[in-house]
Amino acid sequence: MKKYRCVPCGYIYDPEVGDPEREIAPGTPFEDLPDDWTCPMCFVGKDDFEPIED
Repeated sequence: MKKYRCVPCGYIYDPEVGDPEREIAPGTPFEDLPDDWTCPMCFVGKDDFEPIED
C-alpha cells in the first residue's frame, strides 16, 4: 500500500500503521480514509496529501 505525505507539514500517513488516535485501523488505505479525515499534525484535509514512493 502506498504512503502519503502531508505537503504543508511533512507528516507521513502509513496505511500499515493507520491512525490509532482516530480509530483508523492498520491496513486502511489512504483512499479509504473518511472524507473528513485530517492530518493529525496540522489538520489539513486529504487534498493536501501527495503519494510518495517507497
